[in-house]
Amino acid sequence: MPTDEVARVFGSERLLAKASAVDENGELREKRIEGVRFRATRPVPHEDGTVAEVARMKWDELDRPIVQVHVTTTYPGRIRAWGLHQASTDRLFVVRGLVSIVVYDGRVDSPSFGRCNEFRLSERNPGLLVIPPNLYHGWKNIGVDEAFILNMPSDQYEHGGPDALDLPYDSAHATEVVPFRW
Repeated sequence: MPTDEVARVFGSERLLAKASAVDENGELREKRIEGVRFRATRPVPHEDGTVAEVARMKWDELDRPIVQVHVTTTYPGRIRAWGLHQASTDRLFVVRGLVSIVVYDGRVDSPSFGRCNEFRLSERNPGLLVIPPNLYHGWKNIGVDEAFILNMPSDQYEHGGPDALDLPYDSAHATEVVPFRW
């Protein structure tokens, strides 16, 4: 509710109360989609720059071996969404750039059905994002430079029959299925 002082500001009836993304302990308020895992990492400075761990097999987030690694780049302002894997788990790490990665749970039998999670990741805010099968996901490069996203999927890409399905972000169907817009 605006104070009397704010009420005398043009447009004040359109103002929205600010909501913090974290609680008083620094924990994210957003409820995580069932099966989605995130491990924050940090760049550690040294005399020549920084180093950040991307993946360690002893991490709980890596419950299956790394069988393939590839890097995808995305130009500033471009959107790569919506993708869904039927069997493979994506394990994403933003190496360079500022990226908004969104995951949407369209699994009708899931306890988190209908929920969206957004992760804003960069080389300054790194982390390993694990996205299990049958979740819509995609990203937008919200930075000013080309973004580099590393993926370590749980299964090798099968060129003759990929398990990836796409729902183009700019299609009419996407607006009916995934309730998120950048």
